[in-house]
Amino acid sequence: MSSESLEIAKQRYRNGKAAFENGKYRQAVEELKKACALLERNTRLGGEVQIWLATAYEASGQNREAIELCELLKRHPYPETSKDAKRLQYIFKAPKLERPKEWMTEIPDLATLSDKSKIRVAASRKKSPAVKEVEEVEFIDLSQVNTQDNRFIWLALIVIAVTLGSLFWLSF
Repeated sequence: MSSESLEIAKQRYRNGKAAFENGKYRQAVEELKKACALLERNTRLGGEVQIWLATAYEASGQNREAIELCELLKRHPYPETSKDAKRLQYIFKAPKLERPKEWMTEIPDLATLSDKSKIRVAASRKKSPAVKEVEEVEFIDLSQVNTQDNRFIWLALIVIAVTLGSLFWLSF
């Protein structure tokens, strides 16, 4: 492999990772596929790129391709790549849990609304029942509190002093 094609592959790899981290999963898949085509699959870098590709497959909704790629990578010569592939395949094969609708927040597309609708949406959000109102703090009338000395404070201070003194004495 020439150093020029290696540099191109590394650049594609960086582009794929950046696209993935920005939520552009389909673009990440394309960049990582191109990087894989330029690299030898059994190298450390080749395995790393393929692990990222499997993750991008899963993120873009191509679960079957992600699992198949992980199956191939489980036999990769680098133990770290093989271990990562086993972990990812375990995660990818896990059953998908349904999320209740009340856990999800739907974000409306504000670009399609007119200016008057935008104001109404903003006003309705302010009165949302999901937002809890701050409870008013109840103040205590100090004239009702018993402030007589019940000697508990002095007893507690003596116990603390004796405990600290004995700990200090035992430390030598």
